[in-house]
Amino acid sequence: MRIAVLISGNGSNLQAIIDACAAGHINGKIVAVISNKPDAYGLQRAQLAGIDTAVISASAGEVRERYDERLMDCLDAFQPDCIVLAGFMRILSEPFIHRFGHKMLNVHPSLLPKYRGLHTHRRALEAKDEEHGCSIHFVTAELDGGPVVLQAKVPVFDDDTQESLAERVQTQERQIFPLVVKWFCDGRLTVMNNKAVLDEKELPEDGYAA
Repeated sequence: MRIAVLISGNGSNLQAIIDACAAGHINGKIVAVISNKPDAYGLQRAQLAGIDTAVISASAGEVRERYDERLMDCLDAFQPDCIVLAGFMRILSEPFIHRFGHKMLNVHPSLLPKYRGLHTHRRALEAKDEEHGCSIHFVTAELDGGPVVLQAKVPVFDDDTQESLAERVQTQERQIFPLVVKWFCDGRLTVMNNKAVLDEKELPEDGYAA
């Protein structure tokens, strides 16, 4: 399958997927890495791996729908079968999601439906949660509300900071995101009736947990 990855920053999850493809663990090829930030380090990771890159920056005062039209045009040129949002820090418009939602996977740093949106690690610490984690989910028009495919949990320690907790969560992201992309590229994973379906079985709200 042809994979396009959208990023905004460092690209550590991108690197995990690049490595999984190179090792033959994913039955697919990353055909493009697209960033809304020209200085995103993930662009360098892609270039080092010989992957085509593009930068689609928002113009001053540009409405979201117009930006997304330009992004859609860029994606169309690469004809992706799977679109991976690996730290892409933009909210996508409904027309974009309606067009690509069935093939878009996102990583979110919380155990959804808990802590949608930003500052998830701070919120987990402030709530004195005993566990935290990350979720891979399909993208819908509801912010961080799409069907969850897989989650990974980590403990929260008394001396944790936002930074230490984030590092622990990101380690798990790099483990489970390539696995979910593999399932999708193998044709095992899809979304039907707003539910994630793996091997023709509907997944529960918190995703695959066996």
